[in-house]
Amino acid sequence: QVQLVESGGGLVQAGDSLRLSCAASGLTFSSYAMGWFRQAPGKEREFVADITWRFSSSTYYAESVKGRFTISRDNAKNAVFLQMNSLKPEDTAVYYCAAGRAVLRGNSGGYNYWGQGTQVTVSS
Repeated sequence: QVQLVESGGGLVQAGDSLRLSCAASGLTFSSYAMGWFRQAPGKEREFVADITWRFSSSTYYAESVKGRFTISRDNAKNAVFLQMNSLKPEDTAVYYCAAGRAVLRGNSGGYNYWGQGTQVTVSS
């Protein structure tokens, strides 16, 4: 079956960096768009970034993370990454990766598979 397993979360201070990883199995990874989402306590899940499998893996970011976060993928390793720099307390959330064949850019539409999430906590 399809599995998405996130890792790399943790407790950091404002201004620090973290790199999240998502290992995928059970699917033809290179044929899926991948996205990162997050959910803070008491808030709805929100889009963070996505990367396509077409068009040389184009990327798309939420305005709140643009310029600070970078999404990338390694199709040979069936993995997607989220490099998070200049972290802010408002970035505190559980981060999820997701996979989909025909996704809507910038939201959760079209994602078929979701990971369990990894906690990121940014202290001020």
